[in-house]
Amino acid sequence: MTETPILLAAAFAAGFVDAVVGGGGLIQVPALFSMMPGFSPVSLLGTNKLASIFGTSAAAINYAKRVEFRLGIVLPATIAAFMLAFAGAFCVSLLSTEAVRKALPFVLIAVAVYTFRKKNLGHVNSPHYDGIKERCFAASTGGLIGFYDGFFGPGTGSFLVFSFVRIFGLDFLTASATAKVVNVACNLAALLCFWHGGHVMWQLGLSMALFNTLGSLLGSRLAIARGSEFVRKLFLFIVCLLILKTAYDGFIR
Repeated sequence: MTETPILLAAAFAAGFVDAVVGGGGLIQVPALFSMMPGFSPVSLLGTNKLASIFGTSAAAINYAKRVEFRLGIVLPATIAAFMLAFAGAFCVSLLSTEAVRKALPFVLIAVAVYTFRKKNLGHVNSPHYDGIKERCFAASTGGLIGFYDGFFGPGTGSFLVFSFVRIFGLDFLTASATAKVVNVACNLAALLCFWHGGHVMWQLGLSMALFNTLGSLLGSRLAIARGSEFVRKLFLFIVCLLILKTAYDGFIR
């Protein structure tokens, strides 16, 4: 396939970006759709999830070696995200996503403006909660964003990072590391759904997974080396791209 080198390059770039702040789907999904227009959109999305879960898992493992996770946040958020991602995927066939599509750019604008104005947001790791309160908030956050990921999807990683910074008081580096673990659960739930329906191109997906993983390892190492300020800047850049992409999808295309 002449498209393969382009898709592998896109997978590497997507893995790099996603490992730092989320948003790798901005690169990988459009590449799949533009390079393989004759294939079923569902199969392309399933293949994207196969490639993504390897890269996201590699980044999560890399972060775990160097970043201290708060289990009171990670475990409840991950479990809730996995379960609610299934529910979100099920609801796609029952409900219209049009309202979410049109509202998304405005939500992202609010996230970008808030993050830009709060210069010290996410610079220091100072958790706001502990005990049962922390676990309840974590389960609620993971479940809500997990449902969104299964139902619609764009910007899930960035929403996770912002939520862990704003709600829980984590710094951007720790928030990004935590988001990777929760993202693995979301991707696994979606992949199982696509796999059950026979909507995964395994040969292409595994090839892309290798390059996505290489990008993820590089991205997570750079984030660890450069720290929260680097993650914050890339986060704002990716959110701005997401605003443009979701506005185009919701109001122009």
